[in-house]
Amino acid sequence: MTTPRTSPTPAPAATPVSVPMGERLAERLADRDVLGALAAEPLIGLGAGRALLMQLAHPGVARGVAEHSDFADRPLARLFGTLDFLLVTTFGTPDQVARIAAKVRGVHTAVRGEGYSGNDPDLQLWVNATLIDSALYIYEHVMRPGEDEPDLAEEYYRQARIVAEVLGCPLDAQPPDLAAFRAYMAETVASLEVTDAAREVAAAVLYPRKLRALAPALMVFRLVTTALLPEPLRDQYGLPWTRNRRRAPDIVLRTATDLHHLTPAFLRRPPRPLLVRLARHRVDRTLASRRARRRQARP
Repeated sequence: MTTPRTSPTPAPAATPVSVPMGERLAERLADRDVLGALAAEPLIGLGAGRALLMQLAHPGVARGVAEHSDFADRPLARLFGTLDFLLVTTFGTPDQVARIAAKVRGVHTAVRGEGYSGNDPDLQLWVNATLIDSALYIYEHVMRPGEDEPDLAEEYYRQARIVAEVLGCPLDAQPPDLAAFRAYMAETVASLEVTDAAREVAAAVLYPRKLRALAPALMVFRLVTTALLPEPLRDQYGLPWTRNRRRAPDIVLRTATDLHHLTPAFLRRPPRPLLVRLARHRVDRTLASRRARRRQARP
């Protein structure tokens, strides 16, 4: 198993902090208009697989997932769990955000081992960074805003930092602006070496044995994820990438761009309250299932 080269230090060392409650949280969460506008776009979901494989490229994340999740039986559980937390944090009320953050922090408390902890602010920073970077990649390269449209990237980054903040990674431990964030991403991606644990989890996600009925959709998911992944990580994962393989995802992404520009926003975006209800339902069901499995595993 390989280990990463020298890790970048994009921000001052951080220590876990409690999630801000009451008026402080409400004040920060009132500033989510651009975050919500992009998160509501269905195309942003195309970057989910990219974000997950980038997360797993960090050895601490890969070990945590491999040692504390049933990814072989439920390969997409972590992906949907992260997306559900993101949806509630983006669209939920301050009370809803505080509750789900407390639940997730409780789960993270049990995720610890040699060299990693679920409540490590640096890992929280990296996980959220992959979500932000993937969303911005889709925004800039697939959604492709017109010249007459405002550039939302800087403001999106500023607002999206709250996702890591509510889990305990304070703002002063995160890159302060988009330029610093881009530098952090470039340095981090260059420093990572994909481990065997990461490849094992990635294989379970990309080729799930128990979801063969979804084979056509999974094939598209694999192609798009491979196409969007940064080249250094794609090579380290050993994902095949030839000229012929590029054609299919290119067609999918071009079609997605055209449909995005042809479809009015009110038809593209599902109702936000519905997104929150579905996300909260899945989170509660996932946590109940986790508690049941732990009870069964007790001697």
